[in-house]
Amino acid sequence: MSQLNTKHLLGIKNLQPNEIELIFETADNFKDVLNRPIKKVPSLRDITIANVFFENSTRTRLSFELAEKRLSADVINFSSSSSSVKKGETLLDTVNNILAMKVDMVVMRHSSPGAPHFLARHIDANIVNAGDGTHEHPTQALLDTYSIREKLGDVAGKKVVIVGDILHSRVALSNIFALQKLGAEVMVCGPPTLLPKHIKELGVKVELDIKKALEWCEVANILRIQLERQKMAYFPSLREYSQYYGVNKAMLDSLKNPITIMHPGPINRGVEITSDVADSDHAIILQQVENGVAIRMAVLYLLAGITS
Repeated sequence: MSQLNTKHLLGIKNLQPNEIELIFETADNFKDVLNRPIKKVPSLRDITIANVFFENSTRTRLSFELAEKRLSADVINFSSSSSSVKKGETLLDTVNNILAMKVDMVVMRHSSPGAPHFLARHIDANIVNAGDGTHEHPTQALLDTYSIREKLGDVAGKKVVIVGDILHSRVALSNIFALQKLGAEVMVCGPPTLLPKHIKELGVKVELDIKKALEWCEVANILRIQLERQKMAYFPSLREYSQYYGVNKAMLDSLKNPITIMHPGPINRGVEITSDVADSDHAIILQQVENGVAIRMAVLYLLAGITS
């Protein structure tokens, strides 16, 4: 397989396993580029990409921008906080105005689930979903799964637990889809109030005891508590959440077998994970960040070759 079957990356759900493998193989090549003295290739020299972010972002936005510049694309950045959106302009009008400036691709983050899908039905440019509400975050799932492949050699047959605020996490849903497509066993763990009501219908195991979950897994992907998305109190306090679901070094040391710790960031140190875990040899958090640039380079490169 030499190209993706779609001109957009809207989510993991509709990607085929061989498309994910193609993205990983392409990322392997770009990782080699990123480790060279000159970390740039002319692959997207004639392409203009707009980063259109309607929500705050640091890691994802910087990662996409760096990936675009490493590919020699022309880049424009849009932030809703300093735009005509504040004056009542619609999403479609905003993007159409950007496209009138001859933009080829749009990387978009939006608080509304389905916003990138809506856009893909109405405009000709390639769309990359950089996170839509509590729905999906496909490039994060790709870089997480790629990092597991890099660390453990393969994803198939591996036991991965996703811990924390599953209910509000777009990372969790995309990771579940990606891991299952590549043959991993997936478990979710967290307080009952932070687990979606029908989560078992996705074919995942559910565990409420963090210690049992860590004993079961080979990889633990720890999610932060997304207080900005919570409209009510889902647990008594952050202190109590940390006491029952926070991962600390003593907990890891008590396990029969060592496990790999991941975190999509940003980390709330002392809440979902302690510093001595985040900075330990168990963690591949910084490798995830590094891999994010290669994965996003791969996605942009592959999508740029599909115009219809």
